[in-house]
Amino acid sequence: MNDAIACNLSHSEEFSIGIIEWLRGKGSILIVTHDHPDPDALAAAFALQHLILVKTGQEATIAFGGVIGRRENLVMVKELEIKSKSIDDLDLDAFNAVCMVDTQPGTGNNSFPNDRRVDLVIDHHQLKEQTHACRWVDVRPEYGASASILFEYLQSQDVKIATKLATILFYAIKSETEDLGRDWSKSDREAYLKLMPLCNNRILHEITRPKSSRIYFKYFNTGLKNAKIYGNALIFTLYDIDHPEIVAEIADFLMRVEGIEIVVGLGNYQGEGVLSMRTSHLETHAGVLMQEIIKGLGTGGGHSMTAGGQVHLVSTDRAALSELETELMRRLLKALDRDMVESEPLVQ
Repeated sequence: MNDAIACNLSHSEEFSIGIIEWLRGKGSILIVTHDHPDPDALAAAFALQHLILVKTGQEATIAFGGVIGRRENLVMVKELEIKSKSIDDLDLDAFNAVCMVDTQPGTGNNSFPNDRRVDLVIDHHQLKEQTHACRWVDVRPEYGASASILFEYLQSQDVKIATKLATILFYAIKSETEDLGRDWSKSDREAYLKLMPLCNNRILHEITRPKSSRIYFKYFNTGLKNAKIYGNALIFTLYDIDHPEIVAEIADFLMRVEGIEIVVGLGNYQGEGVLSMRTSHLETHAGVLMQEIIKGLGTGGGHSMTAGGQVHLVSTDRAALSELETELMRRLLKALDRDMVESEPLVQ
């Protein structure tokens, strides 16, 4: 076994033993993901819930803000029977321990109140200042998926990984790293290869090939029509959207445009600007770049090739969104030390 993987497994064993013993007897436990959770957030929460149940006999509640809107994620939740609740419907005083997965306190992408205590954080994004105050912290930005960290916990604790749990963990790593094509580590690959033979292939097919409504294709039409190219960068606006994940989905799709190395997408979800960034430019760290271009406008972050952000919108009319789009591209080109150039439409 690779020395680095062996070291990570040793850390996972030590850390998982610690949190299990600390959580034992706590009673009501809450597991919070980021708002509008993606497969990685749901998989990490589901795996942690299972680990706690097997090792302590305690039921934990999975909760988040917003909605699950992406069709693949809806199919995944249904097929794999992932039960969760809206954080707005919970009495937070009723929980004796609070865990966060795939997010951190004060990041702006989760609905857990900033003034409340968080006991445990497991994440694969950059460590945030507010997270230092938490009792238990396992943040590994070198990992491609939080699901890989939870897989190591389950392995180190000899917890049997049944088909449905294996399928959600595998799909989380698969989608988060684009089949080990972006932002992956050796530990992600190890988890991916070990989980693959345990998966339910029928469910995987259902998740990756879901039927979609006509509205889904309307968003693609809007994104393609509004996409503007500035050299090797592309920006698009979807205007009003009914689920935030569609921005990232179309950003992924538009990375396939020949000659494009950076894509930035924008949409308005219930008065909040949703941003997504993708890059194949090896000298550009998307997470750092995202923080730079939205400084003073909102919050954001991410990995070397993917990033997301949230911006408060003063106005949600089309003119205001178009103006914000122009400002974001101006900031992006400035951060890349490039001159602002005349844009050209993707589709003539």
